[in-house]
Amino acid sequence: MTGTILFTIACLVALGLLFAVVLYFVAQKFKVEEDPRIGTVESILPGANCGGCGQAGCHAFAENVVKAPSMDGFFCPVGGNPVMAKVAEALGRAVEEKAPMVAVMRCSGSLANRARTNVYDGYSSCKVMASLYAGDTGCKFGCLGKGDCEAACQFDAIHVDPEKGIAVVDEDKCTACGSCVKACPKGILELRAKGFKNRRVFVSCINKDKGAVTRKACSVGCIGCGKCAKTCPFGAITVENNVAYIDFTKCKMCRKCVEVCPTHAIHEVNFPPKPKIEEKPNEENV
Repeated sequence: MTGTILFTIACLVALGLLFAVVLYFVAQKFKVEEDPRIGTVESILPGANCGGCGQAGCHAFAENVVKAPSMDGFFCPVGGNPVMAKVAEALGRAVEEKAPMVAVMRCSGSLANRARTNVYDGYSSCKVMASLYAGDTGCKFGCLGKGDCEAACQFDAIHVDPEKGIAVVDEDKCTACGSCVKACPKGILELRAKGFKNRRVFVSCINKDKGAVTRKACSVGCIGCGKCAKTCPFGAITVENNVAYIDFTKCKMCRKCVEVCPTHAIHEVNFPPKPKIEEKPNEENV
């Protein structure tokens, strides 16, 4: 009995060794040598694996950029231009700098501006809430405030303000990876150029209802009046489906549109306060 057990064990060990040797030679014969530059490029990347570059992760980005004939179409939003410059240097290629981007919240429908018409008592998720009904206010386009964008952000750059009831972006932490943009079922978040000195002008509304309906639902919503488009000297503003949009590639940040917007739906960010114009004394009263 003991001899049979030992013989069985010996056979199993021999078979294991045989299969190991066979697998080794098969692996050696069919192995694919990875370009060492892939590892070099991956070590340069930040390792966030956020997918903001459009690739499956940092390794996929490194693999594809090494195999590609040029750097066109490749950009790591987390590392930005400094990281891309190092990648280009490692590959002996040229790369063009890109304007820094930032996520922008195109909704100002806070609790003060957009009254609640009902109470949502379901699972706390914007995606779930949006699939069930338009929302808990008169605006079916606004922020739902359940924090899907907050959960998607790996960089702690966006949070739902409990007092406002809408998401707020921290531009100092935002890497423009686009995770929040993809997570928002309403399509309110957008990636825009940070602009010179981080200054931006944009329409903080996507409501496509007619003006009277929009104004009833939100006191700071765009009513599609077109005053901004008529005022803009650079043709940067278009009004489609009752809502204005500012093309940041054309905008010169003159802010004339901000001054004429009747609902203050156009926001100016990081601009210094305008100097106060002193009134001249009335000559008749001097």
